Amino acid sequence: MFLSRTAAVAAALTALSALGLAPAPAAQDGVNLGEPHAAAHAHNDYEHDRPLLDALEHGFTSVEADVWLVDGELLVAHDRGDVRAGVTLESLYLEPLDALVAGHGGSVYPGWDGEFQLLIDIKSQAAPTYAAIEEELAGHRTMLTRYTHGKTKAGAVTAVISGNRPLSVMSAADQRFGFYDGRAADLGSTLPAGLMPLISNNWQQLFSWQGVGGMPAAERDKLTTYVGAAHAQGARVRFWATPDLPGPAREAVWAELLAAGVDHINTDDLAALERFLAERG
Repeated sequence: MFLSRTAAVAAALTALSALGLAPAPAAQDGVNLGEPHAAAHAHNDYEHDRPLLDALEHGFTSVEADVWLVDGELLVAHDRGDVRAGVTLESLYLEPLDALVAGHGGSVYPGWDGEFQLLIDIKSQAAPTYAAIEEELAGHRTMLTRYTHGKTKAGAVTAVISGNRPLSVMSAADQRFGFYDGRAADLGSTLPAGLMPLISNNWQQLFSWQGVGGMPAAERDKLTTYVGAAHAQGARVRFWATPDLPGPAREAVWAELLAAGVDHINTDDLAALERFLAERG
């Protein structure tokens, strides 16, 4: 049975505070939530002062967490040497998201009908780490999108597995909570949307333009074709390694991504992307 709305959110924020992470400023339901922006993706979200909470305050609808399986725990950090006991996928993301969904009647943001994406980037060995992720996700099944015997049931939060992804294990599963993050090579493949709802790729592997001057017409056409192909097979699009230093080059790339229909714009600068998207409605 769920805790009450106030108690559930408070419990999740208390868990963050116990890890030395400051809670969000007080609000009626315990966390300040911004206006949700469907295209806003927080790259390496856990490196912010308040993992998840800062992203939610800026209206982000997708966050990325790198995980390592260490002594049976899913620890969140970019590098193996940076893991800390207690800084887990469960405490930073699954518990707070579950509390918010329970408190907001089935959505991360009150009244928002979109799916929140939790991108879980596996850094350790693929198969055992994925198995541990599935076990933890199962404890939060009521908020999650799930796949069962050929059918996908949408939830408030969709967990997408990136990094070291065990494709054969995931594709063979009759039931799962994790979905596969594809790559450019998967465009036009037979991988169904029920397995691969997202295709991500390094921007610099595909495009030479970095926001200086106008985007070459050939590259704009390539981007439009890429996005159209992904959408045709039921997959959303994300790029990493796009320019992210403040300045006109970054905003020029963001504008092209938005115009082309790229679903998730990748950034470490939460406030800047929030402003950019808010200005464009």
